[in-house]
Amino acid sequence: MSKVAVVFWSGTGNTEMMANAVADGAKGAGADVSVYGCEFTADNLKEADAVAFGCPAMGAEVLEEGEFDPMFTSIEAGLAGKKVALFGSYGWGDGQWMRDWEDRVSSDGGQLVTESVMANNTPDDSALSDCQALGAALA
Repeated sequence: MSKVAVVFWSGTGNTEMMANAVADGAKGAGADVSVYGCEFTADNLKEADAVAFGCPAMGAEVLEEGEFDPMFTSIEAGLAGKKVALFGSYGWGDGQWMRDWEDRVSSDGGQLVTESVMANNTPDDSALSDCQALGAALA
């Protein structure tokens, strides 16, 4: 059984809804799933076979800078060779934050296993279904 970590930050609850769908998809595919907020550490990363990260677009299409980005920066060195998937919500822009984040994970040596999932504001049924598929892909 693979161990999947779902790590997220959510200000409005939209990304949290997505994280729950990712966790459900991974569990449905037989994974042992742990869900974390920004308390996620490099030790937690070492214990996981795969990890899904979720963060909404903030400001000028960047990751949340107070909690999420500092946590993500602190674990980046451990992403090399790790199966990774990304998800998040946004309310403006065209998804540049996600493209930048994908490039960052790839530069760190993380293996993006599926297309990232973005939801405009509150995730609809299609976005939640895509999140479940993302979770299953990590399992």
